[in-house]
This record gives sequence, C-alpha cells and structure tokens, in this order.
Amino acid sequence: MMQNNVLAMILAGGRGTRLHELTKKVAKPAVFYGGKYRIIDFPLSNCANSGIDVVGVLTQYESIQLNSYVAAGRRWGLDAKDSGVYVLPPREKADANLDVYRGTADAISQNIDFIDTFSPEYILILSGDHIYKMDYSRMLAYHKEAGADATIAVIEVPIKEASRFGIMNTDESGRIVEFEEKPAEPKSNLASMGIYIFDWKLLRKMLLADMKDPDSHHDFGKDIIPQMLADGRNLFAYKFKGYWKDVGTIDSLWEANMDLLDHNNELDLNDPTWKIYTEDVTALPHYVGPDAQIRRAFINQGCVIEGTVENSVLFTGAKIGAGAKVIDSVLMPGVEVEEGAVVTRALVADGVKIGKQSVVGSADSEHIELVAKRVKGVE
Repeated sequence: MMQNNVLAMILAGGRGTRLHELTKKVAKPAVFYGGKYRIIDFPLSNCANSGIDVVGVLTQYESIQLNSYVAAGRRWGLDAKDSGVYVLPPREKADANLDVYRGTADAISQNIDFIDTFSPEYILILSGDHIYKMDYSRMLAYHKEAGADATIAVIEVPIKEASRFGIMNTDESGRIVEFEEKPAEPKSNLASMGIYIFDWKLLRKMLLADMKDPDSHHDFGKDIIPQMLADGRNLFAYKFKGYWKDVGTIDSLWEANMDLLDHNNELDLNDPTWKIYTEDVTALPHYVGPDAQIRRAFINQGCVIEGTVENSVLFTGAKIGAGAKVIDSVLMPGVEVEEGAVVTRALVADGVKIGKQSVVGSADSEHIELVAKRVKGVE
C-alpha cells in the first residue's frame, strides 16, 4: 500500500546545455556533485526520507547512464515490496527528429497510465536537477490542511534576482493569487522551486484537456497553473526554509560545491537524520603525502595528495602530484593534476588529466573555468 497515498514523479530530462561538456554525454541530473554524489541523488533521497516509496523518474536526453543508475532503487532504499524507482522514457515523438517531451505537463500526461496503476490520491512533481534537502511529508500535510487543489513550494530569493524565476504572489493566508513567469518588475520574492503537489483526479482531468489544446505549451508554469488560477482553484504556496541551489551553470555548480567548505552550510551532507544516498563506490582511504599542504578542503575517499590543496573540493580518486597546487577549484572523480601544475578557480571534469607544470584558470577571472579535456604539460 502506497504510504500517504502519494506518488512522486521526478522530471529528469533536462538537457543542461549551460553545463557545456559536462552534459555532452550524460543527462544533467547524472552530473557529479559533492565529492561522490550525483544531482539526482537529492530528490530521490528526499523521497525515501519522506516516506514516499513509489517514484517515477522521467528521463529524456542522453539518458542511458541515468537510466541504469536510477534503476538500482536499492541505493535509496526504494526496492522493498510495494515500492520502487521506475524509469520512464518518452513514449511519443513530439517532433519528427526528437523523441522528447513537449513540456513539463506533457511529461506527466504521457505517463497517466503508469500513475493510474497505483491509484494515488496525490501526486508530487519534482525537478531532478536541484541540490536541497526537503521533507515532502510536511508539504503534503500543509496541502491537506489548507484544503488545496495544488501546493507549490517556494523559496524567498533576493528581490533583485526574482526576475529570473517564476514568482508566486500570495495573500496573507498563503493562497496564490497570481503567478508571473520571470517578471521584469516582480511584486514579491517568492520563487517557485519546481516542486508541486496536486490532487491527482483534478490534475488528470486538466492534463487530458491540455493534451487536446493545440495552442498549449503543455507546461505547468505556462499552462496548467495559470488555468487553475483562472478557474478559481485553491493554490497555496509552501514556504521552504533551508539550502536550495539550482545548479544550471558552471559557476553555480562550482558555488554549490564550494558551499560544502562552510562549516555552517545548511546542506550538511553528514546529517545522520537525513542521509543522502548514493552509489557505494569501492575506493581506498585518501592518502596525504609528507610534503602535502591542505587548507580548507573537502576531500573524498581514494584521493592521493602530494602537493597543495587550498579552498577546494576533491571528488573520489583525484590525484595531486608533488609541487602541484589546486586553489579555489572543484575536481571531479579521477582527475589527475601532475607535478608542478597549478589549477585556480576551475571546475575539472571527471577523468581529466592536467599535465606537468601547466597552468589552468586564474584568480582574477570573473567566471569559473571548465576544464573538460586533457591539458598537455611539459613532456
């Protein structure tokens, strides 16, 4: 029997084009984060920790690796009887050349039969590409208590940044009275987190009508939510307090990793009460050589450090050679920085080798340098 009678659907089909080479061969939710995790680990772990035991993961672009990764539901404790993680690729061709969903609502519409199999009372819809920890059961309790037809999780953002988001304008009770998609002059700072709870019967009816509308974008933000407001439905904003990061760019992904160096960081990956589950990679403990220097670093298992590491995050199996320096940088799994090389304000993709005596990045650069190919050094 489904716990809380709620089924979760994770939208994990984002192309992630602003992450450039990091998403050339893998879907954005499969990108590495935080030493040993993948971005998709966060919504999946949140579901497991919130008592939501049936999860559909809607994949799309470059999904082979992501499909095989999430199919192992045991990683998140979602492999018991009457629970599971289900991989759901697109069924229809939205375009002659692309096997893709037309919009976020279309992704759910194409899977109505799957959802109906479980007869949920509520459906939780999640973005698969954000870093955060959230108890969805609290949001569901708020949804029920408010008597809402739909509840949208929001987070307060600086008003000067509000125009980058979908903004919810509410009354004193928290009821949403207006939704504005990336407004030039925002009236509030309540940004949508892309996390929704709907009463399934109502949403199902609206999705079926939306599928037949030739003028629709088939999108929650552009079509479904505005239509619900126009129909006078009860939509409420659930205010989330805590760490949340949209890691859609190289700079933001770097920042999210660097946030881990702050001892007061709200994410706290070591919190035993809200574990973030991931693939258990077998690796030796990290090794620090006698001449190594380490200051303010987040170092994962399997790392070998013989040079200098300052204010940096090293993922599983990263190697720093003698005399090499890694400063203000993020090194993904298997990166090798050879003797005498200097890496500054950079994000180095998994498996990349930085050659001897080479110099990558600059302390004065405005943006973080992405290093996705081997850097030749002194032979």
